[in-house]
Formats: sequence, structure tokens, C-alpha cells
Amino acid sequence: MLWVRVHSGLMVSSDASFERAYIQYLPAVSGYLIRRVERQHVEDLAADVFAIAWHKRAAVAEGEELPWLYRIAANVVSNHRRKQSSNAALLALLRPADSAPSAEEIVSADAALAAAWRQLRASEREVLALALVEDLTPLELSVALGVSVNAATVRVHRARANLTRLLTAE
Repeated sequence: MLWVRVHSGLMVSSDASFERAYIQYLPAVSGYLIRRVERQHVEDLAADVFAIAWHKRAAVAEGEELPWLYRIAANVVSNHRRKQSSNAALLALLRPADSAPSAEEIVSADAALAAAWRQLRASEREVLALALVEDLTPLELSVALGVSVNAATVRVHRARANLTRLLTAE
């Protein structure tokens, strides 16, 4: 940034010199940010970088403006990532139970299990999901399926046996 010496011996930038520096270094700072964050955040983060630079403009030595802006940008990116992860963690805590992963998403983590799961009949997948993923008791399962407790227990047993057979066949 271009500097103007004042009587106290400190170096400060004038509004015009800061504006010139902004125009000169914005593309470089934006490029730095584009390589580190999602594009929709670049403009706001670049504005944050230059707002911080404006407030701390007396701290930079002449000729070191761009590296100094990169250091500010690195801190802004770190803060942004920390905020994003905090927001994601908070959203995960506040997520309603009905947005939990489906049984299919849970078993798809294991390729063999996913392949066997897809071969089960829809009714078998449902009974296993209710019993194993939703952790329903036999009584709760009977209510969910609209059958007796004994019939629900038999359905779970048969679905498990079929899944085991499919897994061992592969």
C-alpha cells in the first residue's frame, strides 16, 4: 500500500492509497480464497480480509502488503472453516429424528452388505430396518407391522437368516 508519513513518525495509508491497494490486490486475494473455500463465500471473505486490513493498515511495512493480506486471508479462512464446522455440528445436534440416515444409507457403507441388502425383498428390508436400525422391541415391531408379537419375531428371524444366506453366498 502506498504510505504517507505523518509527524509522529508512524506510517499510515491514505484512503486513496488503500483504494489503489484494494484494486491491485483484490484479484490475488480472491484467487487465494477461491482455492480454499467454496465459491459462494469468496466475495464475503474477501470483504472481511480488506475490512481487517483497513483497521490494521498501520501494521504493514511498505512492500509487504500482499503477503500481509495473505496472512489475514489465512486467518479469515481458518475462522470461516471453524464456523462452518461449528454450524454443521450444531445442525447435526438439532436435526430432527426423521432426517436420520435411512437403513439403505447405513448398510451402503459396506459393499457386500449393500449388495445383499438390495437382494432382500422390500418387506424383509423394512422388518430388519425397524428391528435393527430403529431398535424396536418385538411388541413395538408387532404394532408397526400390524401383526402379532410372534409373527413379528418370526419375520425378523427369517429376514436375518435370508440376509446371512445372501452374505455367505457372495
